[in-house]
Amino acid sequence: MRRGRWSLKSVIIVFVCVVVTFSLLITDLLISSRIASETEKNQAEQARSVARMVAHSPLVIEAMSGKRDEKDIQSYANEMRKVTNVYFIVVMDMNAIRKSHPDSNKIGLPFRGGDEGPVLKGREHASISKGSLGPSLRSFTPIKDEKGKQIGAVAVGISLDNVEKAVKKSRTGIYIGTLIGLLIGVLGAVILARYIKKILLGLEPFAIAKLLEERSAMLQSVREGIVAVDQESKITLVNRAALKMFHKAGLPDNPLGVNIERYLSTTRLKDLLQTGKAELDEEQNLNGMTILTNRVPVIVGNKVVGAIATFRDKTEIQVLAEELTGVRTYADALRAQAHEYMNKLHVILGMVHTGYYEKVVEYINETVNHRNNEIGFVTKKIKDPVLAGFLIGKLSYARESGTELSVLCEQPIPQPEDSDITHELITILGNLIDNAIMAVSGCPLKKVTVSLDYADDILTIEVKDTGKGMSEEIQNQIFNKGFSTKGENRGLGLYLVSQAVKKLDGDLILSSKPEKGTVFAVYIPYDGEGD
Repeated sequence: MRRGRWSLKSVIIVFVCVVVTFSLLITDLLISSRIASETEKNQAEQARSVARMVAHSPLVIEAMSGKRDEKDIQSYANEMRKVTNVYFIVVMDMNAIRKSHPDSNKIGLPFRGGDEGPVLKGREHASISKGSLGPSLRSFTPIKDEKGKQIGAVAVGISLDNVEKAVKKSRTGIYIGTLIGLLIGVLGAVILARYIKKILLGLEPFAIAKLLEERSAMLQSVREGIVAVDQESKITLVNRAALKMFHKAGLPDNPLGVNIERYLSTTRLKDLLQTGKAELDEEQNLNGMTILTNRVPVIVGNKVVGAIATFRDKTEIQVLAEELTGVRTYADALRAQAHEYMNKLHVILGMVHTGYYEKVVEYINETVNHRNNEIGFVTKKIKDPVLAGFLIGKLSYARESGTELSVLCEQPIPQPEDSDITHELITILGNLIDNAIMAVSGCPLKKVTVSLDYADDILTIEVKDTGKGMSEEIQNQIFNKGFSTKGENRGLGLYLVSQAVKKLDGDLILSSKPEKGTVFAVYIPYDGEGD
């Protein structure tokens, strides 16, 4: 995937700045136009108010009516002009002759501008025109006497320069606001970019896309089923292997977004979200199909934000385990037999060199008969060939380790109707025998006895050793996963035994005393073929 030229932080900052700038410019254009119009309108309204005030002044009315000296109009107009801060106040008669003007030399001269016509006809109005004082915004108001007859008019002007200054002043506020808004936008963009980068763990978009592609490929390629849920126990991810197992178990094909408790009631993912403790190598019933599952919480910032379960059909694991167990047992048996017969060949060679030929013949016959008797006894009493071969291999293994292993069986043990039971029996017997052989190592009497009995559809297995025994404290913990008195990375054998017995609805009894050996007794419901 080609890496982008810009980082995510730069893209966010630039994008937000452009959006904010563009928005503020558009706003400035719209508001500035409106403010300019409003400012001009306000200036015109101010001129109109002053014009009306002068037009309704008794002094002006009397002077225009000839009841007082017209010179008083000039004094009054100048005073009002200073008070109201307007550009000019001109009072004219019906012939547009000025009666007042900022320049007293222009009094008595006609009004200039050409826009006084409407007011002399009695109509109030405003306009922009150029007079003797330059361009200005003008407001015209008629003057009427006490009887309502028009006797003149008032023109109040405001310099266009003042109008433009007012507009610029109003726009300055907008520009300052726009600049402040832009600065705030840039600052917000920087903060937003940092926040997003923090949420994304500092990853750039191309890296996130690459991770997603790799994760998708990895999830879909593994043979284990994978299911992930969020904080609300809703399914957020399911890979192909999981969908295949769900379909096999008769569950709906599209579980995304569904609450895991409604979709699969036997799961413990909802409890895991509360405890935050991983559960490894646990058995789970999936609509009648047994799976082995691992459940782990997803923790971000010391907070559980979800959970993931990985699982696989136990039948497949059992097949692999049986294959592995069979190969290992066969290899152990061959190795033990090779070692055992190498020792016997050394004995025979020594007897040949010394000339004890009759003893050689007697020793060979005894060895062959013992081997035939041992194999014959096991195969005669144990009808399941897999289990029989397993026990024969353990007999060779025990002889190699210097332990006397005896297999006692009065009644024949039929082959089970369910082949899965054989796997569990190998787990039980294998671990119990191995533990017993290790328990007697270093003891004066190295003897292990395996007793098998079948009656009333119950298979009884008893493994007894002459080892050092166990204290009550050890007995209380011996079946816990990971507990061992033999060092680290051990402690699974007896845990697997207890799990196998539990799966077969059996009972497991431990009897042990220090220096008096240990006895494991297992009772399992057993349906044999031909019963």
